[in-house]
Amino acid sequence: MAKQRTISKVVSLSGVGIHTGKNVTMTFKPAPINHGYAFCRTDLEEQPIIEADAQYVVNTQRGTNLEKNGIKIQTSEHVLAALVGLEVDNVLIEIDAAEPPIMDGSSKFFVEAIEKAGVEEQDADREEYIVKEVITYVDEQSGSEITIIPSDQYEITAMVDFGTKVLGTQNANLKKLSDFKKEISDARTFSFLHELEMLLENGLIKGGDLNNAIVYVDKELSDKTMDRLKKAFNKDKLSVTSNGILDNLTLHHPNEAARHKLLDIIGDLALIGTRIRGKIIANKPGHYINTQFAKKMANIIKQEKRNKIPEFDLNAQPAMDVNQIMDILPHRPPFLLVDKILEISDKHVVGMKNVTMNEPFFVGHFPGAPVMPGVLQIEAMAQAGGVLVLNTVSDPQNYLTFFIKIDNVKFKHPVVPGDTLVFKMELKSPIRRGICHMQAFAYANGKLTTEAELMAQIVKRKDI
Repeated sequence: MAKQRTISKVVSLSGVGIHTGKNVTMTFKPAPINHGYAFCRTDLEEQPIIEADAQYVVNTQRGTNLEKNGIKIQTSEHVLAALVGLEVDNVLIEIDAAEPPIMDGSSKFFVEAIEKAGVEEQDADREEYIVKEVITYVDEQSGSEITIIPSDQYEITAMVDFGTKVLGTQNANLKKLSDFKKEISDARTFSFLHELEMLLENGLIKGGDLNNAIVYVDKELSDKTMDRLKKAFNKDKLSVTSNGILDNLTLHHPNEAARHKLLDIIGDLALIGTRIRGKIIANKPGHYINTQFAKKMANIIKQEKRNKIPEFDLNAQPAMDVNQIMDILPHRPPFLLVDKILEISDKHVVGMKNVTMNEPFFVGHFPGAPVMPGVLQIEAMAQAGGVLVLNTVSDPQNYLTFFIKIDNVKFKHPVVPGDTLVFKMELKSPIRRGICHMQAFAYANGKLTTEAELMAQIVKRKDI
């Protein structure tokens, strides 16, 4: 599997927001494994974080706009497209305004900044969702449709039909992400004249000029409109070229509009939060259907993760038997809740417990209908996690493990006598200063019974 990647050093760039017209500085910073993409509003007192997550999409008018706890990030898609296109997984994006700088209306300058910072591999595998069946989202109102089908890599086809003589139908293709920089990143945003007039009337695109958006003239340009545009763009002279574009802007590609739509798809689907291996076929894409499809994919991936039960050979020679476990853990029966360690590495541990009718807690916990208490399932997972963290020191007998935090606990199915309970803990971040942050799952009878995020710390006995 490919490794996760982040940038090697901090890099910044500045410009104006296309809708607010305000100067803004944006800084890319390296981030740890499994961090993903997140924005930090440094202009606000508490410097809140807004993760690049489809659940935070609140508006798709003229861009993909995120909001979390009342804090907004506007037009996020061009920045995110650059990160995906360069196959960077973990970055913190600090920004001192609500929207990134528009630059030239493409991802080109963001790509250049990321390349200037450099990209480096991290010590964790990249998570990738492999598409195994056709998944489709249709917007009946607009006729837009996005489908993903199985493929050996992430590729995209965008088919757009603008219904105007000046632009008409265009297609764009990206066969592999390594072509993003050359084929897609410099495709600039665009607008039709009738849209431009509406935006000006509503006080938007204050940061717009003829260098960061292609304007297609799809209607007769009156003298009044021409004068208004000259004033808006601070130009003494404007004209319409033979290919119907306002002023003398030269296209980077004959199908630049379709390529920009493809760029938007990449940026919007970054909000899924997981890399995709499959082919996207988008007909009449736009920010609304892109983000609706992202939400659908995120939900599918989340459900599959929950329902995917790992397979373990319970009869194989364990990595640790109960005596070896007691050499590491201070717990003893009846409070030792792990019978075997099936697997252990520096990043994960798998343990098991045979739940019998002889458990002392069944005497008082629903004796007429015995069910293993959920809190003891959490404790059992924590003990297995304790083996993981104590296994990193040479003298585990001199340490104790204490809970720091328990989050996002969910109990799915009851555990009863006769069940074999299997726990799997995976590090969410590297162990630092004896602090271990784990994602924990428990399984029995082919079902997920319990899940939680656990944080614990090992402390020397003499320091207590």
